[in-house]
Amino acid sequence: VHLIPVNPIREDGLNPKSRKRIMPDLLTEPPAIDPLYEARVYCNIPTIAERSMEGHAPHYFKLVSVQVLIRHGDRYPLYAIPKTKRPDIDCMLLPSRKPSHPQLEAFMKHMSKGSAAQMDGSLSSLPRYPSHSLCEMGELTQTGVVQHLQNGQLLREIYINKHKLLLSNWTAKQLYLETTGKSRTLQSALALLYTFLPDFDWKKINMRHQWSTIFCSGSCDCPMRNHYLEEEQRRQYSLRVKNIDLEKIYVDMAKIVGIPTRQLRASNPIDSLLCYFCHNVSFPCTKTGCMSMEHFKVIKRHQLEDERERQEKKLYFLYALLATHPLLNQTVNRLQRIAEGKKEEVFVLYSAHDVTLSPVISALGITEARFPRFAARLVFELWQDGKKPKEHFVRILYDGTDVTFQTSFCKDHYKRSSKPMCPLEKFVNFVKRDMFLVFNSTGYHDACRRRAL
Repeated sequence: VHLIPVNPIREDGLNPKSRKRIMPDLLTEPPAIDPLYEARVYCNIPTIAERSMEGHAPHYFKLVSVQVLIRHGDRYPLYAIPKTKRPDIDCMLLPSRKPSHPQLEAFMKHMSKGSAAQMDGSLSSLPRYPSHSLCEMGELTQTGVVQHLQNGQLLREIYINKHKLLLSNWTAKQLYLETTGKSRTLQSALALLYTFLPDFDWKKINMRHQWSTIFCSGSCDCPMRNHYLEEEQRRQYSLRVKNIDLEKIYVDMAKIVGIPTRQLRASNPIDSLLCYFCHNVSFPCTKTGCMSMEHFKVIKRHQLEDERERQEKKLYFLYALLATHPLLNQTVNRLQRIAEGKKEEVFVLYSAHDVTLSPVISALGITEARFPRFAARLVFELWQDGKKPKEHFVRILYDGTDVTFQTSFCKDHYKRSSKPMCPLEKFVNFVKRDMFLVFNSTGYHDACRRRAL
């Protein structure tokens, strides 16, 4: 898939400068914000196998490590719209029901034998796949399982079959697996892992539990990170109150369900409405009326405008730098160890949330990327130059598209390099030093206590 320059016409009628498109979509992208198109991309309904650019490199390069950060797959809403019937979605896995996957039945059988796996702390008490006839709040759906079975299959074809990243006698030390303590992230990780390493030996699986959604592990104390997050939330609130169309829609919807507008807003109706939309279920009704596609479009459009303003105002970017440094630092340290010849943790899987991926993408400087869809994947590949074995390079891919040269630390390198990737030291310098320049700081601990310039 080639990156195609597009000239989107903004809603104000201006024509911004040509920019490279990030997500290769088989649909033609509309010229202005189209909330329904964006919602469909976000749903990520599994259909045909997608094309991807993972694993592409000059023939004399050797792939030595892959680190994957995923968002969990499609889930049942986390919030209910008060006084409406919950969306009727079945979370039992049925191979005969669409969307399905050829490996779905085998996956279920394999999951039932998983007691030999090492699961950190509370993970061992979580179910290994969804199994309720009416989904529980936040539960992974069959669509969510299938999305990650597809992800794992796609990565297997490239990294195992083509590049032989792991051989058939792989050991537990070659994998590093970590997930938050939610069933949807654990199950998403297991679905991807199952098609990536079919019928894997459970004794080789050691799933670590990460209590923090930003994966900050032992480096979570960061007052300025919290400060920028609060400032960002104030910005969001201010944009919302200015939106008259949005306010009208909330008033209208609150009348339909017979509750105060404030209470409806607090129940985050977009989360529920997206579930109805992604599963093609009619929006909820009461005796007073029905929630409609028009309601959905206005709220979704506001969400998209909020994302656009978020990029411009930079508060989120400052939050993102501090929020993601511990995870990016762990990633870089691992890549350096592997570049030095260590053979451990060559495949890494972090199973996480939109609030994990979104700041990582922002911190890397990839400004054009969409908000993480269900089952989004961000991949860091480490390559060794066969002609100069001491030289190592990084490629970064988001949902199958190469975004290496959209990162802030490798934008300029692109103009001078004949190689389609970024020198590892550029990524290392960014994480160890350059991330803190905006805070007039030399390290994470200091930046966490100092305001940005």
